Amino acid sequence: MDYLVDSNAIIDVVTEDARFFEWSSAALENAADTGLLCVNPIIFAEISIGFDRVEDARECIDGLDFQYADLPWDAAFLSGKAFASYRRQGGARRSPLPDFYIGAHAAVTGMTLLTRDPARYRSYFPKLILVAP
Repeated sequence: MDYLVDSNAIIDVVTEDARFFEWSSAALENAADTGLLCVNPIIFAEISIGFDRVEDARECIDGLDFQYADLPWDAAFLSGKAFASYRRQGGARRSPLPDFYIGAHAAVTGMTLLTRDPARYRSYFPKLILVAP
């Protein structure tokens, strides 16, 4: 089983977050024991905020032994549909699309999503397998 790892878990480990470091590091270690850990360009963009140079962001991802996964076109379609549903249901946030794209990527490729923020993923991708606190 392969895992798409949400940026929040990576950031928790890199910053040694006081609240979530233990959970995120244990979840990543457990996942790495059973499959590949993957990031996509959206996740990479989210974590890159904490780095001054692309080389440093890549070094971080490489040092954590992640694989780089391309975004499937079918995930783009599914994320758009999930976002449209969110807006129809009264979702006020104008830019949750990255989360929908991450969820859709995991869903269309059959990956498990490792995240510490599962609410939106559970709501819009009910069949998606999650690793979450």
